[in-house]
Amino acid sequence: MIRERAYPVEPWHVRETRLDMDVLAQSESVFALSNGHVGLRGNLDEGEPHGLPGTYLNSFYELRPLPYAEAGFGFPESGQTIVNVTNGKLIRLLVDDEPLDVRYGELLAHERVLDLRAGTLHRELHWRSPAGREVKVRSTRLVSFTQRAVAAINYEVEAVDGPLRLILQSELVANETLPPQSRDPRVAAVLESPLQAEEELTTADGGLLIHRTKVSGLRVAAAMEHEVYAPARKTIQSEGYEDWVRTTIGCVLRPGEKLRVVKYLAYGWSSRRSLPAMRDQVKAALTGARLDGWDGLCREQREYLENFWDVADVVVEGDPEIQQAVRFGLFHVLQAGSRAEQRPIAAKGLTGPGYDGHAFWDTEMFVLPVLTYTHPPAVRDALHWRYRTLAAAHERARTLNLEGAAFPWRTIEGPESSGYWPAGTAAFHIAAGVADALRRYVQVTQDTDLEREIGLELLVETARLWRSLGHHDRHGQFHIDGVTGPDEYTAVKNDNIYTNLMAQRNLITAADAVSRYRDEAFHLGVTDEEAAAWRDAAASMHVPYDEEIDVHEQVEGFTRLQEWDFGHTPPEKYPLLLHYPYFDLYRKQVVKQADLVLAMHWRGDAFTPEQKLRNFLYYERRTVRDSSLSACTQAVLAAEVGHPELAHVYLREAALMDLHDLNENTRDGVHMASLAGAWIALVAGFGGLRDHDGNLSFAPRLSSRLERLEFSLQWRGLRLRVDVRPHETTYELRHGDPGDVLELRHHGEPVHVTCDEPVTMPVPSAEVAGPAPEQVPGRAPLLRLPENEP
Repeated sequence: MIRERAYPVEPWHVRETRLDMDVLAQSESVFALSNGHVGLRGNLDEGEPHGLPGTYLNSFYELRPLPYAEAGFGFPESGQTIVNVTNGKLIRLLVDDEPLDVRYGELLAHERVLDLRAGTLHRELHWRSPAGREVKVRSTRLVSFTQRAVAAINYEVEAVDGPLRLILQSELVANETLPPQSRDPRVAAVLESPLQAEEELTTADGGLLIHRTKVSGLRVAAAMEHEVYAPARKTIQSEGYEDWVRTTIGCVLRPGEKLRVVKYLAYGWSSRRSLPAMRDQVKAALTGARLDGWDGLCREQREYLENFWDVADVVVEGDPEIQQAVRFGLFHVLQAGSRAEQRPIAAKGLTGPGYDGHAFWDTEMFVLPVLTYTHPPAVRDALHWRYRTLAAAHERARTLNLEGAAFPWRTIEGPESSGYWPAGTAAFHIAAGVADALRRYVQVTQDTDLEREIGLELLVETARLWRSLGHHDRHGQFHIDGVTGPDEYTAVKNDNIYTNLMAQRNLITAADAVSRYRDEAFHLGVTDEEAAAWRDAAASMHVPYDEEIDVHEQVEGFTRLQEWDFGHTPPEKYPLLLHYPYFDLYRKQVVKQADLVLAMHWRGDAFTPEQKLRNFLYYERRTVRDSSLSACTQAVLAAEVGHPELAHVYLREAALMDLHDLNENTRDGVHMASLAGAWIALVAGFGGLRDHDGNLSFAPRLSSRLERLEFSLQWRGLRLRVDVRPHETTYELRHGDPGDVLELRHHGEPVHVTCDEPVTMPVPSAEVAGPAPEQVPGRAPLLRLPENEP
């Protein structure tokens, strides 16, 4: 775990002031750069030491068999694993024949800074070699948001004493050796030498490597070129072999003189393009990068981010750590989706190999809601990716003897890659997540073209899945049996409330869309009878409720299950999935992550305020938060039911998940959904944002620690700014026309906001919610704000 405050608290930077070898892998994830297409882990320029080397291309994967002790019909036969592709970050430096290696000699100073407005990773070090020679190195790295295939490094060496003979080796390296695999199922499978060489080329100032995966047959090209600025004579030469290409630069520097090298990188991959086409593709990308030059790339990067922050920035006063963390989270969420362009947004983005690079349901239910309100084009691309996987989802449904489309629990390109049925295939709720992400995107953007072209079919096929998966009982109630909800410790049960309520909305949304696009629906084979059957199923959806204790049952019969013995579960036994058999977990009242509580967030319209409070108190005592997805949702509901101080500490847990490595697995990549959850906890929790009925509503109320919360949303071509203070909230329209009006609700009261002037509304006094909720013993929120801090 990263020690608290390992990174000084700054509003726009994440700064590492010394190199800590014990958390090197974690810092590589924190400092990772990506644009959704290319991802570079924050490895040191010289490559060693490293925690986990990593360079990734979205959806570039290898196939591997999924082993079963005992196979069964319908089990997936192969899985997809993201590949660590050709590493172009490497720049090795020799000072009078001694390699710069921070483990040797003396590291006099070392600092790395992730600049959230510039979109760069900057590094400065001062090193004394074992022979006593000193150099200062400054490097700045970026992955371009504007030129999708391009990354670049500006590397500068200054001689402190001298003269010094410097040899700089800039490399492309494929098939790097990776650390051995952990037994933790959340860690990626290790692939040994997955790339087969196809072509190696060298030029005077760079080179190129083209490889192909052995089984999936995907081709990847990586190329580099250099610009070299030296005060005196220099030599440049390149050489290459099948798995590496090296450009070597030599010069002599006197004290105070500098060698500057700009390294341009280009990546591309394809399952169809020929080798010559791939060669030309990366060469063209390099030409475009050099056309703008290093300064131009930096300028474009900053301008891109200025536009993003103008829409997406969240201002927090009263908790500086949260201010830094929410911007850090938004930056990584943007990196994961900005240029993915009809490829998935994985659970770790492109920051590490965790979960084999797979996308899960949390893309639609945590990441896309944030991007819908802050960067809608990324959501449009993500929905197109889901649509591209529809054929695989159809095939999976047929295998399961179902109608419609059964989207996979985890995947890269569409086929199910989970080998564990109860926590994989049985989690059908992902279909409703896809439909809800589509519904919200269309609601916010009014992009009816997308709704008609791909949205209708997604809604129809997911509705067909629910109608075939569920059934009516003799009393007319509609049930969905044998499924797993978000809580993976309560698997293969009947009538999971989250699943049922999300399916209900899916069925209604599909029926409404069919009525709007009748011709298109006719071509999909939808009849009036079928749409009516969807509405009937939705209207009669069963929602389990325990009348005796007055709470909703997460699944049918949950409240009568045996209680888990939390008192005799020591802290070192968490997460439970690594220390107890699933059989034991499945039959007891223990909740891995917010499930019914998540239903009360996204389907809050199905519960009364009194039910929400009783449910929250009941499930709070049984939720162990063995998933990083839980804290932000518990923050949202804690705020809603009148416990803002508890909401604040849950917010801190979600927001600081990776900056403090709270789950001790940030080494494998950042937790994209938890980072998105920081925004959700602030905006939906303390800002009270809801969009249940197709309209915006807010019920803002701050914790005692927060002095101000300001955020912006995109809504139907307008930008709404919300400024929350302890006793009042101001709503202001930006970038609209004089006649534009936005209707919303503030604590249930209608408000009309125009571009003419802001509207300020009072924040009602909070009702007393009763005693503080109890958590599972030993599982209270992980990061409380010390009492002596402001």
